[in-house]
Amino acid sequence: MRLHDFLDYWARERPEAEFVFGGGRSLTFAEAATAASRLANRLVGVGCGKGTRVAVLARNAPWYPLLYFAAAKAGVVLLPLNCRLAPPEWLRILHDAQPAVLIVGRDFVAGADEIRGELEAVRHFVAEGEDDRPGWSALDRWLSDGSARPPAVEVGAADALWQMYTSGTTGLPKGAVLSHGAVCWNIVQVGLAHPVFPGDRGLVVLPMFHAAVIPAALSVLCRGGSAYVLDAFDPEQVVDVLDEERIAVATLVPTMLQAIVSVVENVADRRYDVLRSIYYGASPIAESTLRGVIDAFGCGFVQSYGMTEAAQALTFLTADDHRLALASRPELLLSAGRPAAGTELQVIDGADSPLPAGTPGEILARGPQVMSGYWRRPEATAHALRAGWLHTGDVGRIDEDGYLFIEDRLSDMIVSGGENVSLRVVEDVLLAHPAIADAAVIGVPDARWGEAVKAVVVLRSEMTCTEEEILAFCRPRLGSFERPRSVDFLGELPRTATGKVLRRVLREPYWAGQDRRVGGV
Repeated sequence: MRLHDFLDYWARERPEAEFVFGGGRSLTFAEAATAASRLANRLVGVGCGKGTRVAVLARNAPWYPLLYFAAAKAGVVLLPLNCRLAPPEWLRILHDAQPAVLIVGRDFVAGADEIRGELEAVRHFVAEGEDDRPGWSALDRWLSDGSARPPAVEVGAADALWQMYTSGTTGLPKGAVLSHGAVCWNIVQVGLAHPVFPGDRGLVVLPMFHAAVIPAALSVLCRGGSAYVLDAFDPEQVVDVLDEERIAVATLVPTMLQAIVSVVENVADRRYDVLRSIYYGASPIAESTLRGVIDAFGCGFVQSYGMTEAAQALTFLTADDHRLALASRPELLLSAGRPAAGTELQVIDGADSPLPAGTPGEILARGPQVMSGYWRRPEATAHALRAGWLHTGDVGRIDEDGYLFIEDRLSDMIVSGGENVSLRVVEDVLLAHPAIADAAVIGVPDARWGEAVKAVVVLRSEMTCTEEEILAFCRPRLGSFERPRSVDFLGELPRTATGKVLRRVLREPYWAGQDRRVGGV
């Protein structure tokens, strides 16, 4: 199965049905299939052979999902860039991936122009809009010109479909390569846990550069539903849309759910006549927040646990599981659910030996949705996929009934608002400040974001600096989700005998009394 097979099927079976709606414009499945074929032909026509990387830097837009299907038809590999990063971070990823084409939303043309001179591999620059800008081709023309017949490119299930970058504790972003087969399997797995039916509208407000594009958009579109696209999250607007725009399913992260119940005063007084299910994940959720949104919306809820390296989802806490938790097993509200169809989990100790039920250890997974590997990182790939299992780096336990409970992370990764924050990237910026001699970054509990980034710094002798000066120094150099929210000053950082920073010592005062060492909102 290839991703574009779904689009072509629904374009044949329900050609006039709505495919996407956004910005006051809609597109049918027939129109979407034609536009995807035209763009695919354009990519092939400018020399993008099979496996060529094609990057996109944009906010959500009605044309964004078309890129996934067009890339699939052309046999190229889509590279969605996190638009919340700073231009130097885009540059680092683009240097690694070496895309031949860069497609940019109108809000990011100026930022892309800042680094354009250093993008030697990019041969074609394409900007959102109808009119060609100097040095840019118009995306509308790429979507509307050329043949509507799919290009004659042989694409198989094992071929790469996209490359998404995920930060690690090394601070160097790694491109996880997902095949058509892995993505299509995960679409089916999500559909079993979070059913969508032809004609359903799904709310897409999570960014489409994220692996959450699978439950938010692709699983909806591939089941004959339509994507209702918002380009940014606003709690009031989301509640209005859920109430008034015939939304049947939605995908949100805990920080969004928490904002909705905290900010929107009348959220529990609306009707939500069509809303059937809300899918959430990307970070843990507090039990109080979950109970609040269940009461407010009165619909089913589905949680997933997963990672970019597994397309999106490895486990699901289904709507039935949520009902069981509310009726008689409240501890399940802290669970990440049970394995997706065709997926196996196990928990191991430090010697890679399987642990019995109820004993915490590193979570391993294997299934058809797991990545092919990291782009040009054979050692990292071998380490992550050793012995045929994806080593998640998360610590958890599996109970006697097969429910997974996440308790901690082996790595020092921070997950803030559902986004992975690389410690090294932030620390490198801090250490560039002339007054800072040493620095470490930790995640601390945060009611809004689950975890917030805290900088712990040691100043150079005879130099002074305030918290606000350090925060201001970081603003233009880091993405909004990466920036420290607070700064602690120490005389020295605690370290091991070999010089490694003891982050657990730094974190302990902030996490004391918490049931788990990962944040939930």
